[in-house]
Amino acid sequence: MTQLNGTPEGPPQRGSRQGGTIARARAILRGFASPRLSERAALAAVVLLAAACQREGEEAPPPPARMVRTITVEPPGEAADISFTGHIEAQDQAALAFRIGGRLAERLVGMGATVREGEVVARLDPENELNDLRSARAALTTAQSDLRKAENQFQRQRHLVDRDFASRADFETAEQARTAARAQVDAARARVAMAEDIVGFTTLKADAPGVVTRVGAEAGEVVPAGRMIVQLARREGRDAVFEISADLARRISPDDRVRVALAGDPSVTAGGRVREVSPQADPVTRTFRVRVGLTDPPPGFRLGTAVAGMVRGAEGNAISIPATSLTQRGQETAVWIVDPTARTVSLREVELSGQDPATAFISGGLKPGDIVVTAGAGYLREGQQVRLAGTEAR
Repeated sequence: MTQLNGTPEGPPQRGSRQGGTIARARAILRGFASPRLSERAALAAVVLLAAACQREGEEAPPPPARMVRTITVEPPGEAADISFTGHIEAQDQAALAFRIGGRLAERLVGMGATVREGEVVARLDPENELNDLRSARAALTTAQSDLRKAENQFQRQRHLVDRDFASRADFETAEQARTAARAQVDAARARVAMAEDIVGFTTLKADAPGVVTRVGAEAGEVVPAGRMIVQLARREGRDAVFEISADLARRISPDDRVRVALAGDPSVTAGGRVREVSPQADPVTRTFRVRVGLTDPPPGFRLGTAVAGMVRGAEGNAISIPATSLTQRGQETAVWIVDPTARTVSLREVELSGQDPATAFISGGLKPGDIVVTAGAGYLREGQQVRLAGTEAR
């Protein structure tokens, strides 16, 4: 132990903590000569120095074991079946509309009507279009008459030029007039063809066999071009349409097999595959639309019928652990593993295949039986002693 009367001494052999305590005590004792030092301060310095000298031969105690929560990793199991409800729609639906506007003269089919390909479903009042067609045909007749005159004049001028009874300039003028007359005839024919097409547009026909599922106008209404007159569900196929939540949408992918049954009679079933998963949620319901193409649906699967769908859960290949277990080390993802014998922890890198707010899915780096820290991971260091607050099986 060092002297306390101010005699020079060497540096302390203990650690910085004990050396600092002794130095503070010596500084206080050197101030005994000061009249401002009270008796109580002097007594405290003596006690502090004695305690520091007594602990010089003791070792610093080890840090206490930290309390952590853990789970024991189990093998990945089979995912649960996914069930949802929906209804039957046509695989292909078309909104039939006129290409021109006008007054709807008649609608020949109603809701639920079965139509054939090429069958007339509605007509517009064609009077104005027929008048345009008559005018175009009259203009064509006039242009053809002018062409005949120009042809005759050309032939006369050529005959006269051959006999030197007419000038070359007159012949060229007749030739140009014939060319212009031919162009006028071609333009008139094009106007006639356009007018005939427009007259044809006043008749609306079904482009495929199917069933009328909606009507959009009644006879006597003035409808603009493109307005839906009837909606036709074509007969090529049937779809089961479902509105599902975002959690279920993440578990479904195109070409998944789906078993579809009637909601009122589960014994009537049909198989199908996911044909389309909507990439965007509905702005009102925040659900995603899934269309399932049905294979040979029975007659009971009528349009609008309520159905229930089910996707079998697949065998999982990823281990699920709480998302709170993950620790980032630079670009790598790791978890703390507990040694059950030594009760110490070590950091292990893992491969993350997916994650949601509550669960992380690990495809590599963990095996069944590993004990993973789920709470308190942010305060651990390599080889630290821990106490297990509870072990849960997942």
